[in-house]
Amino acid sequence: MRILVTGGAGFIGSHLCERLVRGGHDVAIIDNFNDFYDPAIKRRNIEEVMGTAHDCGREVLLCEGDIRDGEWVTAIFAQEAPQAVIHLAAAAGVRPSIEKPLFYEEVNIRGTMNLLEAARGAGIRPFLFASSSSVYGDNPKVPFAESDPVDRPISPYAATKKAGELICYTYHHLYAMNIACLRFFTVYGPRQRPDLAINKFTRMISGGKPIPFYGDGTTSRDYTFISDIIDGVMRAFAWVCADEHRYDIFNLGESRPVELRRLVEVIEAETGKMAVIERLPLQPGDVQRTFADIAKSGSILGYRPTTSIEDGVGEFVRWYKER
Repeated sequence: MRILVTGGAGFIGSHLCERLVRGGHDVAIIDNFNDFYDPAIKRRNIEEVMGTAHDCGREVLLCEGDIRDGEWVTAIFAQEAPQAVIHLAAAAGVRPSIEKPLFYEEVNIRGTMNLLEAARGAGIRPFLFASSSSVYGDNPKVPFAESDPVDRPISPYAATKKAGELICYTYHHLYAMNIACLRFFTVYGPRQRPDLAINKFTRMISGGKPIPFYGDGTTSRDYTFISDIIDGVMRAFAWVCADEHRYDIFNLGESRPVELRRLVEVIEAETGKMAVIERLPLQPGDVQRTFADIAKSGSILGYRPTTSIEDGVGEFVRWYKER
């Protein structure tokens, strides 16, 4: 197939594009290389994707532009003629969304609608939407299941992701599109964004700099290794490509939450250095824990993550040192 991937130069997107070309697909990538973090990092990701595509004899085309521009998005669909869409592009981050909520609305809601409209106009049925575990907010029930109420998001980022899920359902209902919304739980691994905890902590601990340590260390996250996430995305992609009329929401997590203090210990062990802790209060928009119930993803998609935090952090640190 020819698949359009938005955000294909990013952390998750670049790994996904490599998996797609290895699977025999051609890929068109939409990315605007914004400066949320150093665009040079995303340029290097693209170089690696292009190298993999060359080795596999597949085609990868890069389309630089902004998904907020509906006319441009429609033109790209006409030009590239994709047969399916995997929509990963987004304004990311809980804390930055509190500072710029309107920007997050423009990218994450209007941008998603532009892609859905372009797909509808082109007669494309399979569509994957990258949602987030942040939609669960401070859910007192654990683990978080797809059937749990998610009507109290505590950040603009979370609210835009839930809005995206609702809009996707509307397009499924009205226009017979097959859509899966994937709630990612704290993805990490090689190429992880530099602002995220495992990358940031590894860099700061290695350099002897103090790490920001929010709260008392008992907050926990369901850290999910990139290869497990990509396996889940590929399984969901196969699911939406079926002939049946389908819409659903799936958690993609490791289902083994790790406390912040334990995460620091694992990174210390892998780097061989002790962390300098800068204790700070919890930040607005932060949740106490995330914990994925993956029973539904397992039963419907066959999703079964296998990477422990020790193995995953070890692989990340090895990649970091090589870089």
